[in-house]
Amino acid sequence: MSKHKYFKYRNKKLPLPIFFPDATRAVLRTVDSIDISNSKTPGVLVNTYHLHKELGKRVIKKFGGIRKFMNWDGAVISDSGGFQIMSLVKSKSGKGKITDEGVIFHSTRKRKSVFTPEKSIQFQMSLKTDMVVVLDDFTKPKSTHKEAKETVERTIIWAKRSKDEFVRICKKEKLDKNRRPYILGVVQGGDSLDLRRECARRLAEIGFDGFGYGGWPILETGEFNYEVAECIADETPRNYLLFGLGIGKPEEIVALNKMGYDIFDCVLPTRDARHGRLYVYNAGSIDKINVRKKHFYSFYVPGKQKYYSDTNPVSKACDCLLCKKYTRAYLAHLSRINEITALRLSTIHNLRFYSLLMEKLRMDN
Repeated sequence: MSKHKYFKYRNKKLPLPIFFPDATRAVLRTVDSIDISNSKTPGVLVNTYHLHKELGKRVIKKFGGIRKFMNWDGAVISDSGGFQIMSLVKSKSGKGKITDEGVIFHSTRKRKSVFTPEKSIQFQMSLKTDMVVVLDDFTKPKSTHKEAKETVERTIIWAKRSKDEFVRICKKEKLDKNRRPYILGVVQGGDSLDLRRECARRLAEIGFDGFGYGGWPILETGEFNYEVAECIADETPRNYLLFGLGIGKPEEIVALNKMGYDIFDCVLPTRDARHGRLYVYNAGSIDKINVRKKHFYSFYVPGKQKYYSDTNPVSKACDCLLCKKYTRAYLAHLSRINEITALRLSTIHNLRFYSLLMEKLRMDN
């Protein structure tokens, strides 16, 4: 159960828990800001590394932050770029290297860029998001204890430098506690619970507004690593927010919220929508949704032939644009002819599924 009631942004408050879909490059594919708002999605998460690479500070400064650039009035979280360290550097030989100073990305043989903890914070502050995340050293899956220990040490070093830069910018821009964004530390350490505890305790000594579940949360068996999630929750100070970074399966969100996790983000609802996979509550109406049941939802694939003449909505336990205005037959038709409208309507539906999930969890809390 959440220890917090609200997530603050722009003199407003969002009740917790909350789910923010990933608008990696300041967009949720196939939908616009009005669609996002109409799905009752309260905020989005943007990717620091990609926006730094593709937009840069000049464009962001001209618009006064990412919110005005994408014409979005809700909350925004910026991640640090830490996951890209793993995906671009650790997983692909020759793409760069990591030192205590920062991350060196080799975009071409002749061109390289250095991404430091300070640069990550500077750019996130220029985005004017409501929560910034410190740069961390992602612990690779299957890391040895020694390798995991090295990532923890570097994560702590970077966290301290990130916090120092954050404080410097807040003082320069005269941002007091009520006007500044949240700053989140990320707990690394892989599957080693001792390293997770050490990382959390040392981050708490530096001082943050919350912790994030860092690293890869899936075991080799394909199951979610709830043991690590609970370990982090146990080591999180009572006054901290708790963020399930990149965690998005509905059943995982329900389980982690019970442990105390407040915030979630993931690509799943939007990516699955584009691949013809819609989330549907196993209930006859919104009032009858029970997210505590073992199998409280299922997947709906619109392109199946049996739906070609189905006059029912995709879900009777949903009030999104798709479910209120169109039939399964019409969505099946749009999917069959590869019409982009099918992707838009499916994305709106999946976003509403997740905002309904948060509403139900808040009622339980």
